[in-house]
Amino acid sequence: MAPLSPPVSLCLFMLFSFSQFADAVDACNNTVQKVMIKRWVNGVEMDYLVGSSAKFGATLPVDDAKVQKLSAILANPSTCCVKSSSKLMNSIAIAKRGDCEFTYKAGIAESGGAAVLIVINDYDGLQDMVCADNQTSLNIRIPVIMIPKSSGEDILNSLADGKTVEALIYAPERPIVTPSIIVLWSIAVGTLTCASLWSGYTTREQERYNQLSPKSQEKRPNMEEETEDEVIEINAKMAILFVIAASTFLVLLYFFMAPWFNWLLIIMFCIGGTQGMHACLVTAIQRICKGFQGLTINLPICGEVLVLSIVILPICIALAATWALNRKAPIAWVGQDILGVCLMATVLQMVRLPNIKVASLLLTCAFCYDIFWVFISPLIFKTSVMITVARGDKNGGESIPMVFKIPRYGDPWGGDNILGHGDILFPGLLVVFSYRFDVLKKKDGVNGYFPWLISGYGFGLFLTYFVLYIMDGHGQPALLYLVPCTLGTIIVLGLVRKELGDLWNYGREKFGSSVA
Repeated sequence: MAPLSPPVSLCLFMLFSFSQFADAVDACNNTVQKVMIKRWVNGVEMDYLVGSSAKFGATLPVDDAKVQKLSAILANPSTCCVKSSSKLMNSIAIAKRGDCEFTYKAGIAESGGAAVLIVINDYDGLQDMVCADNQTSLNIRIPVIMIPKSSGEDILNSLADGKTVEALIYAPERPIVTPSIIVLWSIAVGTLTCASLWSGYTTREQERYNQLSPKSQEKRPNMEEETEDEVIEINAKMAILFVIAASTFLVLLYFFMAPWFNWLLIIMFCIGGTQGMHACLVTAIQRICKGFQGLTINLPICGEVLVLSIVILPICIALAATWALNRKAPIAWVGQDILGVCLMATVLQMVRLPNIKVASLLLTCAFCYDIFWVFISPLIFKTSVMITVARGDKNGGESIPMVFKIPRYGDPWGGDNILGHGDILFPGLLVVFSYRFDVLKKKDGVNGYFPWLISGYGFGLFLTYFVLYIMDGHGQPALLYLVPCTLGTIIVLGLVRKELGDLWNYGREKFGSSVA
């Protein structure tokens, strides 16, 4: 065989050296896997447990079909710091944390013939299982798993009662995209799009009425006054107070989440959702069927009321009540999301931003609010206040209803994808404002601001889900990504187009009181 040329020989030598180095590093620095433990007690399947693998030892397959069900045996002594007297051959060795190194435990379990080692942590959480100090290589060939104290106590109690415990351990990967994420993304973007188009339609209708003849205007003398009464325009003081009130409310939920308080939230959500659905349905039917607009009836207390309104209201109440009574059913998320969409669409018509100045203040405060209560609050309260309240961890799993929720179909880890109403409301106020601005400035297509902002919102939501996947499902503050992608977009476009002054000072005094 002809000798290899020097460049080829050098490349092979470098590749061989790198592979040897990588093997040595991998022995004590494996990628930590999120582990699923399916278990059976006396042949009855129980809820699965979640753990994490060590940075050493064998990795686990991602498919449960490639894993064998094994019996669990408690090591004796339970810390597995000395040779176990229990027969661990071809079993799952269960050990308590103890004082010895994780690597030493693993060596003891492997020498006893165990196929897997599960270490029960001293507290209800997980920690990294790393190699001992100055250990550069390790020859542990079995998987080493850690589970929280609460999960471990469940297994220990079963074994102490003489029950047979079997388990199947693997590490399924979370898919990048699931149908639930696509649906939730579509709901959020669709809600903002519909709310904006509705706002623009209303603006055009009012503009058309303002251009009518004096005789026609006399027929609608209170049109503008009625519109003003229905719209709440946010100012700088309200923007700050709104975020302070939201923070106070969140802390109260975290510390004082009682069943009666949760029911109060459910009732409030049902009332708001019913009103929102009623407004959306009545408006939509009137737009499609013009004949319903003039049909009214006089009631003793309410006065003149639309017949259509009377017909629609019981349907909305029935739907909201059905959801409240069956909110823990597997399909209940559909009713919750329908009520949420109607509520958000209605609120975005009633509450408006006057200009970019107030929008910048509101969204900046909301940006800091979201980051603080998700990422920084664990340093003060030990857990993330936002995530704890959203999931209902302190209320027996009874989550608050002010979120959009869709089960993670296609995800082996299960659970729900959730998006808070505030993640739609805060950026949505700016998106709706941009559409009204485009309508009055007669801007169409890419020359306007709305297409860019709705695209920015959609991209920001995509970034949220992408980081959620990268962080293995750890809750993310959506406004961390949504605010820069919406507020940043309109400010940059305003600067480029030299219209930032108009956006910043936009208000009633310039364009008329009919467009808040």
